[in-house]
Amino acid sequence: MNPLDSPALHRATAVGLLLAVGLAGAAGCSSAADPAPRNAHARRSAPAVSPTPSSTASATPTDIGWVQLMTPMNQQAVKLLTLAAERASEPRVRAFAVRLRTGHESELDRLRALLTRMGLPLTDVHAGHDMPGMVTGQDLSAAHAAEGPAFDRLVLARIRDHLRHSARVSRSETAAGGRADARDLARALVTARETFLAELERLPGAVRALG
Repeated sequence: MNPLDSPALHRATAVGLLLAVGLAGAAGCSSAADPAPRNAHARRSAPAVSPTPSSTASATPTDIGWVQLMTPMNQQAVKLLTLAAERASEPRVRAFAVRLRTGHESELDRLRALLTRMGLPLTDVHAGHDMPGMVTGQDLSAAHAAEGPAFDRLVLARIRDHLRHSARVSRSETAAGGRADARDLARALVTARETFLAELERLPGAVRALG
């Protein structure tokens, strides 16, 4: 393998920053081609686009890493939730997907506004990476191919993974973040995820899907 194409060199800044505050388990990131499992720890990090210094004077590395991770996590989850809202075989799963998608879209508005206030690019610094809790291109392809109860089970498993990992990362932001607006948003995300996780586990098919 060409060393310049190695997964280690594709680690985005957010991952390295989150590792600095002990979030390796929640934010390890690898290339989509990396055969490592979803919960593998990040091994190294590489710089991404630098924020504007004057706009991030009050931001800690944790703030930057958190918002740059949560934004694409929500974006990818919305794609799967859109499919679930249209194709889930169980009406309660469809209704759940609609409400969760609405909540995630509202969060995305706030996350993007925070990126702008912090002088960070709106581009996805994790594009092409397989991270714990991230709905991947492979997940979406599998969802497109699945039907009926199998589709519902896939959605429930992937969305639970997303909710659990994004809640974990957000709790760390509430504890170690430097910006009040970022911590407030992280607290709101944690509360929403705890509520939706409890509901998800009561949905039809959840026991079989989640084990």
